[in-house]
Amino acid sequence: MAENRRPLKKKKMKNNRPVVFFDFSLLFIILFLVAFGLIMVYSTSAYMAGIKLGKVDYYFKRQLLTSGLGIFAMILTSHIDYHWYRRFVGIIYLGAFVLCTAVAIPGIGREINGSRRWLYLGPINFQPSELAKLAVLIIVAVLVSQMPQKINNFKNVVKIMCIVLPLFALVGYTNLSNAIILMAITVLIIFVASKKYAQFFVTAGILGVAGIAFILLESYRASRIEAWLHPETSEKGYQTLQGLYAIGSGGLFGKGLGQSMQKLGYVPEAQNDMIFSIICEELGLFGAVCVICLFILMLWRFAVIANNARDLLGSLMVVGAMAHIATQVVLNIAVVTNSIPNTGISLPFISYGGTSVIFLLAEMGIVLNVSRGIRIEETYEEQV
Repeated sequence: MAENRRPLKKKKMKNNRPVVFFDFSLLFIILFLVAFGLIMVYSTSAYMAGIKLGKVDYYFKRQLLTSGLGIFAMILTSHIDYHWYRRFVGIIYLGAFVLCTAVAIPGIGREINGSRRWLYLGPINFQPSELAKLAVLIIVAVLVSQMPQKINNFKNVVKIMCIVLPLFALVGYTNLSNAIILMAITVLIIFVASKKYAQFFVTAGILGVAGIAFILLESYRASRIEAWLHPETSEKGYQTLQGLYAIGSGGLFGKGLGQSMQKLGYVPEAQNDMIFSIICEELGLFGAVCVICLFILMLWRFAVIANNARDLLGSLMVVGAMAHIATQVVLNIAVVTNSIPNTGISLPFISYGGTSVIFLLAEMGIVLNVSRGIRIEETYEEQV
């Protein structure tokens, strides 16, 4: 008898309770990229560090130390409730503003390779623009989450832009590439939260015009465009050409880890912005595609967390982190392959740079904390 068969129904058992979710897949990707970055920093820097500094592991040890500090920062922020940042938005904004202003002042900000981007506080040197990226992510996410319906009004979008633009101007004056990332974080958070796409394009257009203005204000930026268009004849096209030689000589599977020729002084500071070209030379197209796939997997995990976050604030914070990583990866690879002018942007988690890796890992801790807020209800089906 089919007539007497009872339908299946859900019945909660005694052990039915919310299960706290934690994205171990994202954590694995982050730690793998950091470990891979350490290997590549040693591979790309050992020869020149031995010649110039007498220590083949100089850059490796510094990167290992800052990576350790970054992992500590990630663990710390992953255990701090992301709602806590709402209380300190003003302090975060003021701190980022003061530090970015200090960099722009001659005599306080330190200039390296023609760019004034660093502050020295005793033995510690760092780039405030890296702090600004994290600050803008938190500030814009908090502001938008406090006006979820009002964000559809363009006047409120303008208000948020007026808050962010001073930081954008200060960062753009000394570091246009990081200003572009600030722009991407702001615009994408507004785009996701708003139902009116027209204001998104208007906002992107305003920031785009501001970016062009910053390019024209500094002569060295215009010279970078010349080097991009004619790297074979431009004085500043040497690094780009050597990077392209490295990519081309890698072939499908590369020359082997540690076997690069271009890192032997041909590509200046190969462990920094141009590290992707050495990855292509040593690990080939296969290795380069694997690295890109890891970043794509990371962005996918961001999307999963943002979709399942328990509130709008958490979702927007993850969206901001997604915009940050995606923009920085695309810009770095585009520069290395000469698809866009050189912007001096690092490859996240892999390029040498202590400030970058510390703040990046702290940002990843916030994303992991948002993932902790996801609840999974365990339900069981049984036939009665």
